Amino acid sequence: MTALALPLAEPRARFRDLLASEWLKLWSLRSTGWSLLLGALSVIAFNAGQAWDHYRYWTSYDTASQARFVRDGMALMDAFTGNAGMVLILATAAMGAMTVVGEYGSGQIRTTFAAVPARRSLMAAKVLVVTAVMTGFGLAVAGVSFWVSQAILSVHGIGLPVSHPGAIRIVVASALLAPVSALVGMALGTLLRTSAPTIVSSVVLLLVVPGVVSEKRYWSAVLAHLLPQKAWQRLVQIGDWPAFFPWTVGGAWLVYGAWALVAAAVTVLSVQRRDQ
Repeated sequence: MTALALPLAEPRARFRDLLASEWLKLWSLRSTGWSLLLGALSVIAFNAGQAWDHYRYWTSYDTASQARFVRDGMALMDAFTGNAGMVLILATAAMGAMTVVGEYGSGQIRTTFAAVPARRSLMAAKVLVVTAVMTGFGLAVAGVSFWVSQAILSVHGIGLPVSHPGAIRIVVASALLAPVSALVGMALGTLLRTSAPTIVSSVVLLLVVPGVVSEKRYWSAVLAHLLPQKAWQRLVQIGDWPAFFPWTVGGAWLVYGAWALVAAAVTVLSVQRRDQ
């Protein structure tokens, strides 16, 4: 009697295989490299432009203004400017969103989930890859921005080394703004699934809302302090600035961590029971 051949079950994908797959998927897109390059050049240009402005007009400042600039370490304000922070948020949030909505738009997500039924594991791998890439991108941009801006100012002898108090915090906070923004973009992309609403929602949440909330009243100050852009502004703050409701550097770091963790959790968990 001939025994019936049983079909061999295909082995489950190992998590490291999912990581490798998501890594290849991200870098197989030509737009990834170009987007990172253009984003980096834009951010660095804003920071270098601010430093160049101070360098160019340094001799026109009066003695008191020059002394205050040096005394307060204001050269660090050129290391990563507010405009550069806005560009970084926009670029990385959009890239994070597109890693998700791009697959939904093309329909590739159905094939992906059919090949890997473990949706949460797949999305966790996507989150880790995007976080790693954006962290490296943020470190490169923040590091180069610091070096370029301080090199420009050093022509007049007013540039500061990275060992200066507060310099490392500015570089690290600016670098981590990239993965935090990208994770928020991913979370919104997972919930909304289409490009336009996701990008608009990212802009509103990460840039518009922080711009309209006032820190002059307690309730709105609490809301402002819970936003990642406001947390970044607190972390890169130089010296003591007057505030109606001041908050701590430690609190700003906690806001960073909370947004990253919640956004990652939404991205991973929201796909489990939703039809694709």
